[in-house]
Amino acid sequence: MRVFADHLLRDRHAFVTGGSSGICLAIAERFAEHGARVSILGRSQEKLDAALALLRSHGVEASGFACDVRQYDGMAVALGEARKRHGEIDILVCGAAGNFPAPVLGMSANGFKAVMDIDVLGTFNACRAAYEHLRKPGASIINISATHAFRPIAFQAHVCAAKAGVDSLTQTLALEWGPSGVRVNSVTPGPVDDTEGMRRLAPDEASRKRVLGGVPLRRFATKAEIADLTLFLCSDAATYITGGIYLCDGGQSLGGFGF
Repeated sequence: MRVFADHLLRDRHAFVTGGSSGICLAIAERFAEHGARVSILGRSQEKLDAALALLRSHGVEASGFACDVRQYDGMAVALGEARKRHGEIDILVCGAAGNFPAPVLGMSANGFKAVMDIDVLGTFNACRAAYEHLRKPGASIINISATHAFRPIAFQAHVCAAKAGVDSLTQTLALEWGPSGVRVNSVTPGPVDDTEGMRRLAPDEASRKRVLGGVPLRRFATKAEIADLTLFLCSDAATYITGGIYLCDGGQSLGGFGF
Protein backbone atom coordinates (compact mmCIF):
# COMPACT_ATOMS: atom_id res chain seq x y z
CA MET A 1 0.00 0.00 0.00
CA ARG A 2 1.37 3.41 -0.93
CA VAL A 3 1.83 5.86 1.91
CA PHE A 4 1.83 9.06 -0.14
CA ALA A 5 -0.24 10.58 -2.94
CA ASP A 6 0.89 9.94 -6.51
CA HIS A 7 3.34 12.07 -8.48
CA LEU A 8 5.13 13.87 -5.67
CA LEU A 9 8.25 13.98 -7.85
CA ARG A 10 6.75 14.82 -11.22
CA ASP A 11 9.22 16.70 -13.49
CA ARG A 12 12.18 15.88 -11.25
CA HIS A 13 15.32 13.94 -12.06
CA ALA A 14 16.76 11.50 -9.53
CA PHE A 15 20.20 9.89 -9.76
CA VAL A 16 20.68 6.78 -7.56
CA THR A 17 24.02 5.04 -7.01
CA GLY A 18 23.69 1.36 -6.17
CA GLY A 19 20.30 1.65 -7.85
CA SER A 20 20.35 -1.65 -9.71
CA SER A 21 19.45 -3.81 -6.69
CA GLY A 22 18.36 -3.98 -3.07
CA ILE A 23 17.23 -0.98 -1.06
CA CYS A 24 18.37 1.51 -3.68
CA LEU A 25 16.40 -0.16 -6.46
CA ALA A 26 13.33 0.04 -4.20
CA ILE A 27 14.05 3.75 -3.74
CA ALA A 28 14.48 4.28 -7.49
CA GLU A 29 11.21 2.46 -8.14
CA ARG A 30 9.36 4.55 -5.54
CA PHE A 31 10.67 7.69 -7.26
CA ALA A 32 9.49 6.35 -10.64
CA GLU A 33 6.06 5.63 -9.19
CA HIS A 34 5.89 9.29 -8.22
CA GLY A 35 6.76 10.56 -11.69
CA ALA A 36 10.52 11.20 -11.48
CA ARG A 37 12.93 10.66 -14.33
CA VAL A 38 15.43 8.18 -12.90
CA SER A 39 19.12 7.53 -13.58
CA ILE A 40 20.73 4.58 -11.83
CA LEU A 41 24.35 3.57 -11.45
CA GLY A 42 25.78 0.14 -10.69
CA ARG A 43 28.67 -2.14 -11.58
CA SER A 44 26.75 -4.93 -13.34
CA GLN A 45 25.24 -4.17 -16.75
CA GLU A 46 23.00 -7.23 -16.44
CA LYS A 47 21.50 -5.95 -13.18
CA LEU A 48 21.17 -2.45 -14.64
CA ASP A 49 19.22 -3.76 -17.62
CA ALA A 50 16.78 -5.67 -15.40
CA ALA A 51 16.33 -2.65 -13.12
CA LEU A 52 15.72 -0.32 -16.06
CA ALA A 53 12.97 -2.58 -17.39
CA LEU A 54 11.27 -2.36 -14.00
CA LEU A 55 11.61 1.42 -13.77
CA ARG A 56 10.39 2.01 -17.33
CA SER A 57 7.32 -0.11 -16.62
CA HIS A 58 6.10 2.87 -14.58
CA GLY A 59 6.04 5.01 -17.71
CA VAL A 60 8.99 7.26 -16.88
CA GLU A 61 12.31 7.99 -18.55
CA ALA A 62 15.14 5.93 -17.06
CA SER A 63 18.84 5.49 -17.84
CA GLY A 64 21.52 3.22 -16.42
CA PHE A 65 25.27 3.70 -16.11
CA ALA A 66 27.83 0.98 -15.41
CA CYS A 67 30.47 2.48 -13.15
CA ASP A 68 32.38 1.90 -9.92
CA VAL A 69 31.71 4.71 -7.43
CA ARG A 70 35.36 4.52 -6.35
CA GLN A 71 36.38 5.95 -9.74
CA TYR A 72 35.78 9.71 -9.67
CA ASP A 73 36.27 10.29 -13.39
CA GLY A 74 33.75 7.59 -14.26
CA MET A 75 31.24 9.07 -11.83
CA ALA A 76 31.70 12.51 -13.37
CA VAL A 77 31.10 11.17 -16.88
CA ALA A 78 27.97 9.26 -15.82
CA LEU A 79 26.49 12.28 -14.04
CA GLY A 80 27.21 14.54 -17.00
CA GLU A 81 25.55 12.12 -19.41
CA ALA A 82 22.55 11.76 -17.09
CA ARG A 83 22.11 15.53 -17.12
CA LYS A 84 22.29 15.61 -20.92
CA ARG A 85 19.55 13.01 -21.15
CA HIS A 86 17.21 14.09 -18.37
CA GLY A 87 18.14 17.61 -17.27
CA GLU A 88 19.47 19.01 -14.02
CA ILE A 89 19.55 16.61 -11.08
CA ASP A 90 17.00 17.33 -8.36
CA ILE A 91 17.71 14.28 -6.20
CA LEU A 92 20.94 12.38 -5.57
CA VAL A 93 20.83 9.14 -3.55
CA CYS A 94 24.22 7.70 -2.60
CA GLY A 95 23.60 4.07 -1.75
CA ALA A 96 26.46 1.99 -3.13
CA ALA A 97 27.92 0.00 -0.22
CA GLY A 98 30.11 -2.95 0.65
CA ASN A 99 29.91 -5.45 3.49
CA PHE A 100 31.15 -8.83 4.63
CA PRO A 101 31.25 -10.28 8.16
CA ALA A 102 34.76 -10.61 9.59
CA PRO A 103 36.53 -10.07 12.91
CA VAL A 104 39.22 -7.40 12.89
CA LEU A 105 41.94 -10.05 13.27
CA GLY A 106 40.47 -11.95 10.35
CA MET A 107 40.27 -8.94 8.06
CA SER A 108 42.97 -7.75 5.71
CA ALA A 109 43.91 -4.10 5.27
CA ASN A 110 42.65 -4.36 1.70
CA GLY A 111 39.30 -5.70 2.89
CA PHE A 112 38.88 -2.83 5.34
CA LYS A 113 39.94 -0.33 2.67
CA ALA A 114 37.52 -1.74 0.10
CA VAL A 115 34.49 -1.02 2.30
CA MET A 116 35.78 2.42 3.29
CA ASP A 117 36.39 3.25 -0.36
CA ILE A 118 32.98 2.09 -1.58
CA ASP A 119 31.00 3.73 1.22
CA VAL A 120 32.90 6.89 2.13
CA LEU A 121 34.97 7.68 -0.95
CA GLY A 122 32.09 6.58 -3.19
CA THR A 123 29.67 8.90 -1.41
CA PHE A 124 32.15 11.77 -1.63
CA ASN A 125 32.76 11.10 -5.33
CA ALA A 126 29.06 11.07 -6.15
CA CYS A 127 28.30 14.23 -4.16
CA ARG A 128 31.35 16.16 -5.36
CA ALA A 129 30.87 15.22 -9.02
CA ALA A 130 27.11 15.85 -8.89
CA TYR A 131 27.28 19.34 -7.42
CA GLU A 132 27.66 21.14 -10.75
CA HIS A 133 24.65 19.24 -12.14
CA LEU A 134 22.27 19.84 -9.22
CA ARG A 135 19.30 22.15 -9.48
CA LYS A 136 20.21 24.85 -6.96
CA PRO A 137 18.24 25.81 -4.93
CA GLY A 138 15.94 22.83 -4.56
CA ALA A 139 18.21 19.81 -4.79
CA SER A 140 18.13 17.06 -2.17
CA ILE A 141 20.93 14.60 -1.43
CA ILE A 142 20.24 11.45 0.57
CA ASN A 143 23.15 9.32 1.77
CA ILE A 144 22.24 5.79 2.81
CA SER A 145 23.88 5.04 6.14
CA ALA A 146 23.22 2.34 8.77
CA THR A 147 22.90 2.06 12.54
CA HIS A 148 26.48 0.74 12.45
CA ALA A 149 27.48 4.42 12.46
CA PHE A 150 26.73 4.75 16.18
CA ARG A 151 26.29 1.14 17.40
CA PRO A 152 29.50 -0.92 17.54
CA ILE A 153 28.82 -4.35 16.06
CA ALA A 154 31.23 -7.27 16.28
CA PHE A 155 32.59 -8.48 12.92
CA GLN A 156 31.57 -5.15 11.34
CA ALA A 157 34.43 -2.78 12.22
CA HIS A 158 34.87 -1.74 8.59
CA VAL A 159 31.17 -0.95 8.13
CA CYS A 160 30.89 0.86 11.48
CA ALA A 161 33.82 3.11 10.54
CA ALA A 162 32.51 3.67 7.01
CA LYS A 163 28.96 4.59 8.00
CA ALA A 164 30.21 6.96 10.71
CA GLY A 165 32.20 8.64 7.94
CA VAL A 166 29.12 8.84 5.71
CA ASP A 167 27.09 10.53 8.46
CA SER A 168 29.84 13.02 9.22
CA LEU A 169 30.21 13.82 5.52
CA THR A 170 26.45 14.29 5.29
CA GLN A 171 26.41 16.92 8.01
CA THR A 172 29.49 18.71 6.70
CA LEU A 173 27.95 18.96 3.23
CA ALA A 174 24.70 20.24 4.76
CA LEU A 175 26.70 23.07 6.35
CA GLU A 176 28.70 23.94 3.25
CA TRP A 177 25.99 23.55 0.62
CA GLY A 178 22.99 24.86 2.55
CA PRO A 179 23.59 28.47 1.43
CA SER A 180 23.24 27.35 -2.22
CA GLY A 181 19.90 25.68 -1.43
CA VAL A 182 21.08 22.06 -1.48
CA ARG A 183 19.72 19.88 1.34
CA VAL A 184 21.74 16.87 2.54
CA ASN A 185 20.43 14.15 4.87
CA SER A 186 21.21 10.54 5.84
CA VAL A 187 18.70 7.71 5.92
CA THR A 188 19.74 5.08 8.45
CA PRO A 189 18.10 1.68 8.10
CA GLY A 190 18.27 -1.04 10.70
CA PRO A 191 17.77 -4.68 9.61
CA VAL A 192 15.96 -4.78 6.25
CA ASP A 193 14.47 -8.02 5.00
CA ASP A 194 15.18 -9.52 1.59
CA THR A 195 18.52 -7.74 1.14
CA GLU A 196 22.01 -9.01 0.47
CA GLY A 197 23.18 -7.54 3.76
CA MET A 198 20.67 -9.53 5.80
CA ARG A 199 21.41 -12.69 3.85
CA ARG A 200 25.07 -12.33 4.81
CA LEU A 201 24.63 -11.21 8.42
CA ALA A 202 21.68 -13.45 9.30
CA PRO A 203 21.89 -16.41 6.94
CA ASP A 204 19.69 -18.84 8.89
CA GLU A 205 16.54 -18.82 11.00
CA ALA A 206 18.41 -18.91 14.31
CA SER A 207 20.46 -15.83 13.47
CA ARG A 208 17.36 -14.02 12.19
CA LYS A 209 15.64 -14.67 15.54
CA ARG A 210 18.67 -13.30 17.40
CA VAL A 211 18.52 -10.10 15.35
CA LEU A 212 14.79 -9.73 15.89
CA GLY A 213 15.37 -10.09 19.64
CA GLY A 214 17.08 -6.71 19.53
CA VAL A 215 14.26 -4.96 17.62
CA PRO A 216 11.42 -3.65 19.81
CA LEU A 217 8.95 -3.82 16.90
CA ARG A 218 9.90 -7.50 16.52
CA ARG A 219 10.11 -7.45 12.73
CA PHE A 220 12.48 -6.45 9.96
CA ALA A 221 11.94 -3.36 7.86
CA THR A 222 10.80 -3.75 4.28
CA LYS A 223 12.67 -2.10 1.45
CA ALA A 224 9.49 -0.15 0.72
CA GLU A 225 9.60 1.44 4.19
CA ILE A 226 13.13 2.74 3.58
CA ALA A 227 12.03 4.00 0.18
CA ASP A 228 9.07 5.85 1.73
CA LEU A 229 11.30 7.67 4.22
CA THR A 230 13.64 8.65 1.39
CA LEU A 231 10.69 9.85 -0.68
CA PHE A 232 9.50 12.06 2.18
CA LEU A 233 12.93 13.66 2.64
CA CYS A 234 13.14 14.43 -1.08
CA SER A 235 9.62 15.82 -1.32
CA ASP A 236 8.20 19.31 -0.81
CA ALA A 237 7.05 18.16 2.64
CA ALA A 238 10.68 18.31 3.84
CA THR A 239 12.01 21.53 2.32
CA TYR A 240 13.40 22.86 5.64
CA ILE A 241 15.11 19.62 6.65
CA THR A 242 18.86 19.29 6.21
CA GLY A 243 21.80 17.81 8.08
CA GLY A 244 19.66 15.12 9.70
CA ILE A 245 20.39 11.47 10.41
CA TYR A 246 17.02 9.73 10.06
CA LEU A 247 16.53 6.34 11.68
CA CYS A 248 14.28 3.64 10.29
CA ASP A 249 15.27 0.72 12.53
CA GLY A 250 12.19 -0.40 14.46
CA GLY A 251 13.76 0.93 17.67
CA GLN A 252 16.82 -1.34 17.45
CA SER A 253 19.23 1.48 18.30
CA LEU A 254 17.42 2.20 21.58
CA GLY A 255 19.18 -0.72 23.22
CA GLY A 256 17.06 -0.99 26.35
CA PHE A 257 16.83 -3.75 28.95
CA GLY A 258 15.67 -7.03 27.46
CA PHE A 259 16.78 -6.19 23.96
